[in-house]
Amino acid sequence: MRAAVVVLAAGSGTRVGAESNKVLLPLAGVPVVTRSVVTACQVAQVERVVVVVRDGEEAAVREAVEPHLRDGWPEVAMVVGGATRHRSEWAALALLRPAIEAGEVDVVAMHDAARPMAGVRLYDEVLTAAERVGGAIPVAPLPHLVAVDGRPLPRPLVGVQTPQAFRARELLAAHVAAAADGAEATDTAGILTAYADLGVAAVTSSARNLKLTVADDFVVAEALIGG
Repeated sequence: MRAAVVVLAAGSGTRVGAESNKVLLPLAGVPVVTRSVVTACQVAQVERVVVVVRDGEEAAVREAVEPHLRDGWPEVAMVVGGATRHRSEWAALALLRPAIEAGEVDVVAMHDAARPMAGVRLYDEVLTAAERVGGAIPVAPLPHLVAVDGRPLPRPLVGVQTPQAFRARELLAAHVAAAADGAEATDTAGILTAYADLGVAAVTSSARNLKLTVADDFVVAEALIGG
């Protein structure tokens, strides 16, 4: 299998309370986006990594990531994203399109740069499942949720995470069809549901693969790294 990983880093730091993009903030001394890119580069099946950045942040992301890259790792490219997640994904797929159409990429994984704790093993499992079934998403149990009136909710409940992986040709075709219709979705799986007939496997993950959304999430992540 030949895989590509798209690292979505075109968000902001609003809810973290930062003046800059949160993925450029340090996490245990290493920028968040760098941790996500480095992990993707260490996955055996991955031959290409595309980092989607905000317009104007190209130099900052490059400065954060390049010193940590090693010889022999996959090619790391950069592309400016759009105003929505969907448009950012489409920008990355447009860059990968020649390789996908040439049969040089079998599976594409979409990953939020703000989930820097995703490990190589999770990537392996998601990519393998996507190659076999068509698509794969990591899910983690949500055992502590209750209804607004305090009543326990039905079990089991899970939260959907990234990396989410899909067969490359079908993913590209779905995005091309969505673009023709002027349609967008909030995540990759939504586009596949609307425009492709693919199975999607649920891959077991954990709360450790947290998304850095508020300032306290950085505290938790640094404790996990230190532990």
